[in-house]
Amino acid sequence: MTQLDKPNIQDHLYSILETVPDPEIPVISLLDLGVIRTAVEIDGIVYIKMTPTYSGCPATDVMSDDIKAAFAREGKTAKVELILSPAWTTDWLSEEGLRKMEEYGIARPLSESHDKDVLLGGKKLVKCPQCGSTQTHLVSQFGSTPCKALFKCDDCHEPFDYFKCLK
Repeated sequence: MTQLDKPNIQDHLYSILETVPDPEIPVISLLDLGVIRTAVEIDGIVYIKMTPTYSGCPATDVMSDDIKAAFAREGKTAKVELILSPAWTTDWLSEEGLRKMEEYGIARPLSESHDKDVLLGGKKLVKCPQCGSTQTHLVSQFGSTPCKALFKCDDCHEPFDYFKCLK
């Protein structure tokens, strides 16, 4: 994450934002997902700018509502604004979020060039989150959500999602 990409979040708001899970990957927070770009409190109102993982993400409204509800539980009013530029990138995922995703059974995104190699060229680079094997193959370019692809491990025979690299 470059300094330009680093979110601007006031320290006292982190503990509340850490409690808001991603509705599609509930083991990671929206902070881990990297969609929270700014969070500042001015005159008792928390202003949050959020960049969804892609502009058509069906979970965007749920994320916004969950953020508002988390702050309401703390007696605060939150206003959420969607920011589409710059576009979200998998580079904004935290290392903790990537680790939690793998433990949950979702393979972490590869680099942009490797992502194209596995999605278009069939290369065996995606590591199975169940057994660690790279003897995996693409089943479908679209998995449980549009930002994931469905893979299957040739060693343990388990299906799993791969979080696509988005730049």
